[in-house]
Amino acid sequence: MDGSETLDGERPLDRSIEEGQRFARRMYLPRVLGFALGAVCTGGGLWEVGAPLWAWLILAAQCFVWPHFAYPIARSRPDPYRAELHNLIFDSAAGGAWVAAIGFNIVPSAVLVSMLAMDKAAVGGVRFLARCLAAQAACALFVALLTGFELNLSSHRVAELCSLPLLLAYPVTVGYTAYRLARRVRQANDLLSTLSTLDGLTRLPNRISWEQAVANEFQRCRRIGHSAAVMMLDIDHFKAVNDAHGHQTGDAALRAVAAILRDSMRLHDVPGRYGGEEFGVVLPGIDEAGAAAIAERIRRRIEQSVLDDAHGVRVTVSIGYAALEPQDNDHGAWIAHADRALYAAKAAGRNRCMAADARKAAA
Repeated sequence: MDGSETLDGERPLDRSIEEGQRFARRMYLPRVLGFALGAVCTGGGLWEVGAPLWAWLILAAQCFVWPHFAYPIARSRPDPYRAELHNLIFDSAAGGAWVAAIGFNIVPSAVLVSMLAMDKAAVGGVRFLARCLAAQAACALFVALLTGFELNLSSHRVAELCSLPLLLAYPVTVGYTAYRLARRVRQANDLLSTLSTLDGLTRLPNRISWEQAVANEFQRCRRIGHSAAVMMLDIDHFKAVNDAHGHQTGDAALRAVAAILRDSMRLHDVPGRYGGEEFGVVLPGIDEAGAAAIAERIRRRIEQSVLDDAHGVRVTVSIGYAALEPQDNDHGAWIAHADRALYAAKAAGRNRCMAADARKAAA
C-alpha cells in the first residue's frame, strides 16, 4: 500500500502510464489475498443467516474472480492509476454490500469495514478513505433496502472463527507492503542525498560538499591541534583543450584528472571539484613539507599521463597549497591562501607547485 499515491487524498499528481501500471501491480497480490480472506469472513456471516446458494455463488465469483479482472482492467486504461483508484472504491462498495447481506453481523462486519478502511487509508489518506466509506455506506444501504433491513447483529462461533484469518493475516500483509515501500523510499533518499554531494562529471565531492569537508577539518584541527593542509589544483590552458578537441574531450580530461587525484590520495584525504577545471584537496594530519611532496607527486603523474587516448591529450597542472596557520580565522581564509598560491604558481609559468608563502615555493 503506497501512502504517497494521492498525497492524503488530494487530486493525484500527473503520473505516467508506467507509474500507474506499477501501482496496479502493487495492488494485485494484496487484493487477491484480501478478497480470499474476506470470502471466509463473509462466509461465516452468510452461514449464520442461512443464505441461499445464489448468494454463495456471487460471493465466490467476486472474491475469487474479480481480483484477476481488476488488474488487467486498470492496466489497459489510458490512466491506469485513476482506474486502479476506481477499483479500490469498488472494493469498498462491495464490502458494504456484503455487510448488509449478512445482516450487519457485528464481528465479521467490523472486521470487513476496518480491513477495507486500513488499506484505503494507506493508499490515499483521509480524503480517499472518506470517498470509499461513502461508497461502502451507499451500497450497504441499497442492499439493506432490498433485504428489508433484516438484521442479525449477534455473532456466534462460526462467524467469529471465520473472521480471524482476515483479522490476523491482512494487517500483516498491509504492514509488510508498507515496510517494503518505506525501505525503497529510504534507499532512494539515501541515493539522492549521496548524488546531491557529488559532481556529476567527475564523481568527486562538489564544491559545497568539499568546502564542508574543509570546514570540518578546520574545526577538528582547531579543537585538537593537529596539522592539516589544503591544496588547490588548476589544469593549465584547459580552454585550449576544449577549443582544439571539443568539450567531450575536455570532459574526458577532467575525469582523468579526477581519477589521478583519487589514486594519489591517502584514504582520509578528500579531493573535490571546486569548479570548472579547478580541484581542491583536504590533507588531514600533514604539514607543509608533506603537502609539497603530495602536490609534486600529483603534478608529475598528470604531466606524464595521456588523458584521452583518442586524441593523445596531455595536460599539465598548477598547484597551490597552504598548511593551516594560527592566523587563519576560518576555513574560507584557509582555502583563499591555497588559492592565492595556485595563482602565484600560474603567474610563475604554470606546471609547478607553490606554497601559500611564495618564499617557500616548491618548483
